Amino acid sequence: MPSTLKRRRDCETNSHVPQKRLPSLASVRLANDGPSALGEATDGYDKHESSESLGSDDDLDVGGGALVDDGSWHGICASSLGETDRVCTSGSRTHKPPTGAEITAIRAAQDLFMSSSFKLQIDALIPNVRPKDSRRQSIDKLLFSLHAFLSSLPSIEPLHPLAASRALSEGLFLSRSEKRSPRNGNVTPLQTISVPYPLPVPTEDANWKVAFDKPANIAVVGSWINNVAVKGTDDEPWVIDVAVEMPPSLFQAKDYMNSRFFHKRAFYLAVIANHLSDPTNGLNLDVYYESKRGDPRLTTLILRLKHDNAPTDFSSLNAAVRIIPTLSVSSPIRQTRLSPTRSNFRVHFSDSAASSHGNDPTPLYNAVLMLSFSPQPHVLSVNSLKDDVPAYRDAISLLRVWANQRGYGEGRRTCIRGFEGAGPWWSAILELLIRGEEPFGRTKTRRRPIGNGLSSYQLFKAALDFLSQHDFSQDPVFMKSKEGHLISPEEYFGKYEAVMVDSSCINVLAGVPLTSIEMLKHDARVTLEALNGDTPAGDPFPEVFLTDHRDLASRFDVLLLVDLSSATPRQLSIHDVMENGSFPSAQLASLSTRLRDALGSRVKALSILHRPTQQRALSEALPTTPSTVFIGLILNQEHAFRLVDHGPVAAEARSPAIEAFRELWGNKAELRRFQDGSVAESVVWHVRDSDERAHLPAMIVRHILALHLGGGDVVTSWQSGFDALLRLPQSIASQYRASGYKAALAAFQKLASSIKTISKALPLAIVNISPVSPELRYTSVFAPISVPAGVASSLPLCSRYVQLISLNLEFEKSARWPDDLVAIQKMKMAFLEQIAQALSDATPGLIARVAIVSPTGVPLMLDHEQLEITTPDGWAFALRIWHDREATLLDRILHSSPAAYSPHDLESARMARRLYTRRFIAAPRHHRAVAALHHQFMAFGGTVRLVKRWLAAHWLLRLHVSEEAVEVICAAVFAGVGSARAPSTRERGFACVIQLLRDWDWSEGLTVPLYATSDPGPDVYSSSVAGAKGVWSLRTETDHDGHMWTLDAPDAVAARRVRALAQATHAYLRGVESGVLEVSAMFIHPEEDYDFVIKLQPAVLPRYFQNITANPSIWVDKRAYASSADGEGPLRPGFDPVETYLDDLTRIYADTAKFFHDPLGGDRFGGIWDPSLTKPMPFRVLNRFSSTPAPKENIKKDRDSVLLNENAVLNEVVRIGEGLVQG
Repeated sequence: MPSTLKRRRDCETNSHVPQKRLPSLASVRLANDGPSALGEATDGYDKHESSESLGSDDDLDVGGGALVDDGSWHGICASSLGETDRVCTSGSRTHKPPTGAEITAIRAAQDLFMSSSFKLQIDALIPNVRPKDSRRQSIDKLLFSLHAFLSSLPSIEPLHPLAASRALSEGLFLSRSEKRSPRNGNVTPLQTISVPYPLPVPTEDANWKVAFDKPANIAVVGSWINNVAVKGTDDEPWVIDVAVEMPPSLFQAKDYMNSRFFHKRAFYLAVIANHLSDPTNGLNLDVYYESKRGDPRLTTLILRLKHDNAPTDFSSLNAAVRIIPTLSVSSPIRQTRLSPTRSNFRVHFSDSAASSHGNDPTPLYNAVLMLSFSPQPHVLSVNSLKDDVPAYRDAISLLRVWANQRGYGEGRRTCIRGFEGAGPWWSAILELLIRGEEPFGRTKTRRRPIGNGLSSYQLFKAALDFLSQHDFSQDPVFMKSKEGHLISPEEYFGKYEAVMVDSSCINVLAGVPLTSIEMLKHDARVTLEALNGDTPAGDPFPEVFLTDHRDLASRFDVLLLVDLSSATPRQLSIHDVMENGSFPSAQLASLSTRLRDALGSRVKALSILHRPTQQRALSEALPTTPSTVFIGLILNQEHAFRLVDHGPVAAEARSPAIEAFRELWGNKAELRRFQDGSVAESVVWHVRDSDERAHLPAMIVRHILALHLGGGDVVTSWQSGFDALLRLPQSIASQYRASGYKAALAAFQKLASSIKTISKALPLAIVNISPVSPELRYTSVFAPISVPAGVASSLPLCSRYVQLISLNLEFEKSARWPDDLVAIQKMKMAFLEQIAQALSDATPGLIARVAIVSPTGVPLMLDHEQLEITTPDGWAFALRIWHDREATLLDRILHSSPAAYSPHDLESARMARRLYTRRFIAAPRHHRAVAALHHQFMAFGGTVRLVKRWLAAHWLLRLHVSEEAVEVICAAVFAGVGSARAPSTRERGFACVIQLLRDWDWSEGLTVPLYATSDPGPDVYSSSVAGAKGVWSLRTETDHDGHMWTLDAPDAVAARRVRALAQATHAYLRGVESGVLEVSAMFIHPEEDYDFVIKLQPAVLPRYFQNITANPSIWVDKRAYASSADGEGPLRPGFDPVETYLDDLTRIYADTAKFFHDPLGGDRFGGIWDPSLTKPMPFRVLNRFSSTPAPKENIKKDRDSVLLNENAVLNEVVRIGEGLVQG
């Protein structure tokens, strides 16, 4: 590395703040101070290590020394304010006041960047994604050695291409010393070298020859030589591109025809590979072929140095050298012959149908050949931009990091099709913005340059703005070129899906599907929302640059796995195959176009993803193509689920549009008359329910692939697996008369109307009846069901549970209410009794009972009565009375003198006030907000249901995490993001919530704009309580403390368990990239790490039919209930003996153990002992736990010590649960 360059880099570094290593967001370390924090969460899941998004720590280390010299500014002392010529001292260190330039830099950070903190983060990021100067020297030595080696290669006389290939594979072009390689005293033959001839493969009839001569020029090109290289994801190696210019004498003027140039290029590359792979050449290299995008015409050589501690050993840098054969401008092949309108195939077709394509233009073929002229002009262009724009280098680094984190660059995970190896594309975007655009034809006005004085952040944001707005399908782009464009812009129209011609006359978007460009456009729009502050996410820097966004499950609304191994595409001609370079590439190009036409406005973006191209041995001539690809859809919520697709209007003679429509849809296309009298081609989709309608986009993809790819059902989807988790067993669901949210809402409206009808018989008028139940806001795990009395008697005991739907009733204000809290509760009971009597008299078959639902020891001033109503249709409701005078009386007690009331009365008042606020103020407001979110985002309700099901399956719901807390967390994924990022399917919403729980630092809380779509009301309440056990803080506009739904739970142990489970589930979701994902496996809870597990009797559990692994034989076997009198008893809505049992255990053993249970039909529950009780401790009278004398060998001192008596506690647990617990 020249010293001048090193000094320049030091200057750039010193102008920034002291640098530190950036923490990786991909790895989350769990505290190990809680019992069973991780063990039970990770068992049963596939383990996938999280990869560092920005490379390994070794490569990203900046160095330990401070980068600020002694003369830099260290702050302003208080005594120096207003005096810039004084020197301040702090202790023994001298502080100089800031200079004018430094003050200007501080102000510029505010003007040129989002904020000064954002600038500091950029300054810390950029050095960590660039190669270290100290490690370049070994690479320079290798490059010099490589240059000398390539310049000394012997020539090969012209030979027939097939004869040359055979001679090369037999080693006839090597010297005697090269043909035999001594290793460990043995003679080892060299590996076979295959020539990567692309289509059409040369035949014996070929009348041209291939040859070899030493390169005319060897130069380092690409981002490495320009110092704009950026670290790839997944610890991918740095790549140094070396352009090897093939001598013009090897080519003829018409070598652009029929891939002849690519054949000569392939042989030239194979000869170089043959010599480089020789172990005796002193370079000690591993040599591989690589073909970006799976295109044999783009084959290059990859050189990886073996670790041998030689002077040229750069293996510690994790780098590779790529050799790219190129052409000079003096080559006999004229670039004007490579116009998009020219046909450069002259292949004789045996099929008459295929022969019609014989003279079609070959724009993609021509564009690939043009790339052979581009490496060195591209280097000069980037170097010029660096010199003219000081911020260019940082801007291109930011853009490349942003792209890599979203799958538009190199990596080991799935990548967006078309952007593999598309490095020049990113520099072309900035070149367009800086240099401007050439005007061409029509009335187009050229895009004006944005100037050279912008900061790196401004350039980066301008690039995103361009990507988010520009329509490449309709508006080609031609960058300004000093020498003008060799090919007229008009020749590009209609030849490529997208056109962006850079200053070196290369269409950098040739071969990039329009679907991939639209995906890029969507990602740019999402990022701009974050940068513009349209989301309440706080600091957007981690979201934009540090977070890995390549997780398929949380990125796409619909994800489909397509097996191409058995596909037999229709109407794929030989011309299409040769134009795209290979059969798989042509297949994917056709697939992308047809899916885009079929889905249309249903999707915001459509992307085809596949594994990146793998390096291959030199014995493998052609690249291996992936047998499976992923199709990811980001849905447009407004149009994604429409049932009719409209086509062209019918005409007497079939137009090309009608023919294309029928060819696209096949037998699904039909002629229909619509209500407005029009007759048009259309496609109608028939669905049975809302779940099947949510599968419409996947159904369309299946139909298109089955029609145009053939090979049977080649599509795999995981939506049905998630649907099954939210459905009751068919053998049980078929016995219910009515179910569903709309039916429950209709039943609620009918009941509310009946109550208002009988209000004349009450002393006070009814003002409002408000729902506060998940069943009426679309967020209950299972759709609500009704069980009429006639049906209930035929149901087995393990399936007779009916959920009570909670309602709040508000009377008109009146002074006739008593001023005593206990009397108010008595008055409520009297009102409820009157309502029950009136409803029973007015509605035959309706059952209404007043119930007392207060646990033992609860103060009488608490609201503890409700009216349980069962309608004739089998719907069950629980009605409570809301009286606002209670709050006034409770506040009067709490704000009075401490001596006026006993501590017990004050504590009872505090408990009653919290219950009142949660039940009558927060719950209705929360219900309205959640219902509004469901109507705004179709996937919100389904997401909440899946997350609740997941938490319940892992024994955390209800006992440790309330349903309202789950709804607030899920709202953060929808209301907490911009409109472009909100999930449109519950499967993606579930993955996003899991990702949030995995990364969320709950010690900092979570702020959710829950009431952004509804009126939160005027009140702002405080939910903070001293000594609260809950560690989650879920702040909203009205709950600034964030403990309304998390006051008592989850505690630290449960919160750590949630995070551990989320990490394990997220890792398992990543398994979808390998095509292996069993949805139900994420909902199976391991039990190995619990201290004890108690099994229950499934036959007597009213909710067992909701169990995720329910055994149908329990309710099918008549012996389970036929002989029991319970099957003939009355239906008891809301009664769950297991829930009551566990509440009692939690209250009794609060200081002894923690219990975990699945409230949705779980047939077992687990517990963990308090770890402080497992060690001997001194005996005390009235100990808070059941104890037993500790063994003498465990006692350090000679005194009486005790331990937790685990056996006694477990025996008591079994005794309390007699009839529920097995054995």
